[in-house]
Amino acid sequence: MKNTIGAFVRAMPLGLTGIRFVRRVSDLGSSMRSSRGRTARTARGRAPCPAADHAALQERYRRSPLSGERDSFILFRILGNDLEPRHKRGQTRENLRFILDHEEAFPGCEKRFVVNRMVDAKEEEGTLQLLEDAGLEYIHEPFKWSEWCSTSWDCAGLPEEYAAYRKGFGSLDEAQQLRALLRLYRLKNNYVMNNNGARNLALRAGRVLAKWVLPWDGNCFLTRSAWEELVEGILSTAEYPYHVVPMARTARNSDLLDLDYRPIAEDEPQIVFRRDAQLEFDQDYAYGRRPKVELLWRLGVPGPWDDWRIEPWDLPCPAYASEAGAFARCGWVARLSSGEAKLEAAAGFADRGMARAIAIKSLLDRLDERRVRASLVPASPVFYKPSSLAQLRDRRDRAPANRLAEALRNRAEDALGRGPYSVIDKTTFPPSGNPHDYWHPAPYYWPNPIPLPGLPYIRRDGRRVPGTRLYEPLSDQYDRTRAQRLFDDTLVLTLASEVWRDERYALHAASLVRRWFIDQSTAMTPSLEYAQVRRGYDGNRGSSSGIIEFKDLYYFLDAVRLLERDGLLTSDEQGVFRAWMTEYLGWLQDSAQGRKERAGANNHGTYYDLQVGAIAAYLGDTELLRVTLRDSQCRLLRQFSEEGAQPQELKRTTTAHYCCFNLQGWVHLVMLAVASGEPWLERNHPVRQRLQSGMRWLLSYQGKSWPYRQIEAFDEDRYEPVLVAYNSWFGERFGEQDKIKPVFFPHDGIPPFWQFMHDEVAAA
Repeated sequence: MKNTIGAFVRAMPLGLTGIRFVRRVSDLGSSMRSSRGRTARTARGRAPCPAADHAALQERYRRSPLSGERDSFILFRILGNDLEPRHKRGQTRENLRFILDHEEAFPGCEKRFVVNRMVDAKEEEGTLQLLEDAGLEYIHEPFKWSEWCSTSWDCAGLPEEYAAYRKGFGSLDEAQQLRALLRLYRLKNNYVMNNNGARNLALRAGRVLAKWVLPWDGNCFLTRSAWEELVEGILSTAEYPYHVVPMARTARNSDLLDLDYRPIAEDEPQIVFRRDAQLEFDQDYAYGRRPKVELLWRLGVPGPWDDWRIEPWDLPCPAYASEAGAFARCGWVARLSSGEAKLEAAAGFADRGMARAIAIKSLLDRLDERRVRASLVPASPVFYKPSSLAQLRDRRDRAPANRLAEALRNRAEDALGRGPYSVIDKTTFPPSGNPHDYWHPAPYYWPNPIPLPGLPYIRRDGRRVPGTRLYEPLSDQYDRTRAQRLFDDTLVLTLASEVWRDERYALHAASLVRRWFIDQSTAMTPSLEYAQVRRGYDGNRGSSSGIIEFKDLYYFLDAVRLLERDGLLTSDEQGVFRAWMTEYLGWLQDSAQGRKERAGANNHGTYYDLQVGAIAAYLGDTELLRVTLRDSQCRLLRQFSEEGAQPQELKRTTTAHYCCFNLQGWVHLVMLAVASGEPWLERNHPVRQRLQSGMRWLLSYQGKSWPYRQIEAFDEDRYEPVLVAYNSWFGERFGEQDKIKPVFFPHDGIPPFWQFMHDEVAAA
């Protein structure tokens, strides 16, 4: 169990049957202290529920037309998805058969069902057929794939300190981590499970059909004696608009066939509504996290749920409703078997909660996995559009396309005269002494001119140490310039091969890939352990921020895809390259440097997600890709204010650069997300709204004086790629596009010939 739940930090395995649940009931009920020392609250800390005015309820009911109406009942049961390992597969249908075969007809009671968003088409078909054969009426609420694909993560509901990439998440125990993650799934959960949505659907339909409405769970079963006891209780206290009916958990359905069977009913109750009852179920509350208890809290129904802790990521305990206290208890109802007998025992409370949480997450993960696999083609370019390249190839001899085509050819010709590159070409050794290790000193840490114990360096933000500037002669000592040449030249050569059909370009591009990654005598060690080293600090290892030096892998991998498509790399070479990327990806996830970079609150976190997500997409690791994009959505909402400013980037000495740089990273993350089927650009999606605000905020300074600190020159043309993306995505003309520069300085975060990421620009 420990290893399984611990894996949720990145992603949970999809197959989770056969898991042993070992947490105790006392564990669930204990107070939780967060990383800041706060104690979780419970509902019992509220003021006492106001007592119902029984005489007023009686008088109100006496004056109501309902008092003279026949006491009719309608019992809705809501049939939904089987959730393994909480339920046995097919248990919903099995329980439905038991109800149809063994539950008696009750006088004055009509029985109907809600078939609620069943994901498994065969189970849904079988369930509907059972109801059709029995001649019973039902409401069919179908699961719609297009609606599911439009659902978002509920990132706003998870406090930032508990985001999966932050230290606070690591301070939680395994069960708490799972519950925190499930907050992110809330909107997805609400769509698929539709728990309170289906209850309200039944309640609203029932109000026009009967005086008393029972919008109950699909596993409810009433024996004749239970029904008679229930009706007697309701009629004797009819002045109460709500009646709570405790449930009795059943291990074996066959026990209910014993006429003398009368279990102890003490589980979370079902609710009966008089037609004029004002309250409904709150559809914000998701299945598995107090969807019915929320209404019990509002009504003031006392029970063990008053001691259930309200964790920092939970929806709040609601205030008492105006009808609080207006309920009576009566009768009992059996809860049919889940097919998992070990979870039905009284001591299995904690186990049931854990099994349910795992089951919910498993189902939602499988659906998300299906969505990504339906959208993403790992072998096809993610960022550069083949259609844009084809358009330019067809128009390369005509203005204005010929200017872009000629610029591409000139860059490719220059690249033919460079490389192939290798980390073993540097003129100094990394601290490890292994020339295959990537090596680069920390660019902003200068030797302290007055050596002090414990302070050998002084950080000068925005001012680079000699040798750490790209392309300067001293940079040949290290690997940063060489790596950038690798990324840019491979891409340019591959794009030029597509447009000009000159095999020299593709052949040289393939040689660049071979020497850096594939040839074992020259290949780089798959880690950045010695990126941005401060000698004498932390054992001479690199820093987490050094990972950003490989930020451009995302577009380099598009070039590799095109080379692989055209057979420029053999199958064996592709295997070696993929093995390198797999090992490097593991280092990014598991190393101390990678974990710290993942937690970055500013552009470092953005480019970590872009790098990890792009590699995962290339390798077809759709599970990691989904989790990365989930974290990215959470990250976006924290990086940009509602007005669109970037507070973390505005702390720097070169704020114009970093605001553009970070937003440019988001432009490419959005491209990756859209290629993966994420609905980030759909109307009303929180990413679209926040991203649009961020782009508008930045673009509002185009052609104007930048009002924040910027200690070095800033290329005003950097607004153009952001503007093009804005106008393309949001369908409006925010400004005029008059400068389409194809190549920027690599530190700007704008890939070479970025126009080929947008059909309309490349075709212009």
